[in-house]
Amino acid sequence: MSFTNMLNRLHGQPESYEKKAKYRFGRTLGAGTYGIVREAEGPDGPVAIKVILKKVVRGNERMVLDELEMLQRLDHPHIVKFVDWFESKDKYYIVTELATGGELFDRISQQGRFTEKDASQTIKQVLDAVNYLHQNNVVHRDLKPENLLYLTKAPDSDLVLADFGIAKTLHSKDEVLRTMAGSFGYAAPEVMMKMGHGKPVDMWSLGIITYTLLCGYPPFRSEVLQDLIDECNACNVVFHERYWKDVSNDAKDFILKLLRANPAERWTSERALAHPWLSGKNATDHNLLPEIRAYLARARLRRGIEMVKLANRIEALKMQEEDPDNSDMPKDATLAADQSRHFNPSDANNGGEDSGTAGGKRKLSKTIKGAIFREVVLAKVREMKEQEETQKITEEAAKKVS
Repeated sequence: MSFTNMLNRLHGQPESYEKKAKYRFGRTLGAGTYGIVREAEGPDGPVAIKVILKKVVRGNERMVLDELEMLQRLDHPHIVKFVDWFESKDKYYIVTELATGGELFDRISQQGRFTEKDASQTIKQVLDAVNYLHQNNVVHRDLKPENLLYLTKAPDSDLVLADFGIAKTLHSKDEVLRTMAGSFGYAAPEVMMKMGHGKPVDMWSLGIITYTLLCGYPPFRSEVLQDLIDECNACNVVFHERYWKDVSNDAKDFILKLLRANPAERWTSERALAHPWLSGKNATDHNLLPEIRAYLARARLRRGIEMVKLANRIEALKMQEEDPDNSDMPKDATLAADQSRHFNPSDANNGGEDSGTAGGKRKLSKTIKGAIFREVVLAKVREMKEQEETQKITEEAAKKVS
């Protein structure tokens, strides 16, 4: 037994914990209810490591084991690959392939041209992955552009589907999932209405992604949950002339086959793969870049607000760590959240969030500064309204007493 291994045992660490020494942690990629995702440099190159706090999943450890089992049996060129796993006395670690080529929309916006034909082949890669999952009775449940990543920065890089944190394996043909899942704007109506759901939810999400990719805005745009549910159930998909006049009828038909309120009427992944639009034969050479860049410009503030929420989640997780001496949380939550969107492959080698300018300091981006300012202003407005309400109630009570 090595000296390091003996030390780990003395500190109550499980045997597999010695694997952690193989990885050098870098920047933060994301955070959720149960833990954080960090970039790391491993023996064979960069990886992503999901760190799950045991305290937070206590009593629900089956969820972690299910994700591990699922990732280990999936093997597809358009799905992020499982690498390894280990645990400490207070955390689980799941190591996967790191996609370094950027998110779908970000990568496309950097190109000189992106046509409808290119879009059809991009969606075909995603659908290939979804079909593989469905054949293996796995429902991803969180398909959205942020989870579609290019594996490398090479021009011919594969697109891969990532983030299986809420994916579920169906153990029988009739099994129905009932927990809330997915992201606002991409979740199917049956999910938002808390009805039983299954594989068709992925097809709905793919329909939303395809529509947005072809015109730069989503088909259903309500920002209030009940209004969005009503809009999705009505399923009135409009192809506005200004943005859709140069897009083929095949593309529109493909979208309409997926965006059906009744999940039983939605096309399956297998059937959708045979749709003529995915052959690219009738897809036009209309350049979609202006619409995609406009979409990203509109999404900038929303992303900034997401970064503020991410920083808050990191702080909440730091407070729940049971072994702060062996912390895997970044020191500065706000800076870590900001850097989660600014990828530099060299960061994996130089310490991630503590790297940058002299003294390890880096300036926050304008996006997150603007979002923080907006959050502060909104908080102040809420505070003022609460003070006004309190004063009004106090005055009314005083009148009654007098």
